Amino acid sequence: MAKATKKQALGRGLSALLKDPENDINSAEDKNADKVVGNIVELDINSIEVNPFQPRTNFNEESLRELASSIRELGVIQPITVRKLAFNNYQLVSGERRFRASKLIGLEAIPAYIRIANDQESLEMALVENIQRQDLDAIEIALSYQRLIDEINLTQEEMSERVGKKRSTIANYLRLLKLDPIIQTGIRDGFISMGHGRAMVNIEDQVDQLEVYEKIISNKLSVRATEQLVKNLNTETPVKSENTSIEIPKHIKKGVREFSDYFGHKIDVKVAKNGSGKITIPFHSEEDFNRIKKLVQRENK
Repeated sequence: MAKATKKQALGRGLSALLKDPENDINSAEDKNADKVVGNIVELDINSIEVNPFQPRTNFNEESLRELASSIRELGVIQPITVRKLAFNNYQLVSGERRFRASKLIGLEAIPAYIRIANDQESLEMALVENIQRQDLDAIEIALSYQRLIDEINLTQEEMSERVGKKRSTIANYLRLLKLDPIIQTGIRDGFISMGHGRAMVNIEDQVDQLEVYEKIISNKLSVRATEQLVKNLNTETPVKSENTSIEIPKHIKKGVREFSDYFGHKIDVKVAKNGSGKITIPFHSEEDFNRIKKLVQRENK
């Protein structure tokens, strides 16, 4: 207990040092920098601004209140990390949930590690640190990886080394960004899993993606069932036209997929120039024929 008290007192002492204009520290070479950089310092919470590079965009209010309650009882156990911007002015690098929860209960000071970094270093630190968090959703992680590519110019190989993830894992996250924005939101909100998203990435047309997404939600499909649905969609026999120059209407294309799903077979449709056509339902055995017959009879009741 005595050690903890001494550590807190040291943090307050360093805080006083930072408030002295004559000891303004802006680089690792400045006087007293070794006493501050990398050490825990008690900082005025109002001297800290949020990080514009923060990849997290969703903060669960109930979770924040629970964390605030814990901080009220036990204090901030893990210090936040900040970078120095100017005299008595700091910016968050990591720990925004702890920072928000502390402000929620009206704390005036918060323990922090001080870093001296430029914007690019700050962005990289924030992104890499947040990628390691367990409570980020798959889309937030994918967006963080994409920002490391776009803004830090890291290759997937370099990212693999920085974040300790396999290159294939990084690639799987990045592929999620090819999904329609509605589906990405569905992953973020927990309506579907990353596994569902990975299956739908194999559908090139976003209209088809949304149709599959609606089926997953309405039928509560598992990841395995979704993978099979996507496989059937990608391998189904194309709609045929008796005149190859005729544009097949979208409602017919959609109907063919619905027929195929309903009957459990690839349905063949031929469309004539005058708009008429023919639907062919294949069967593989007497038992299969009777199964299809029952499906048709059930629809006619």
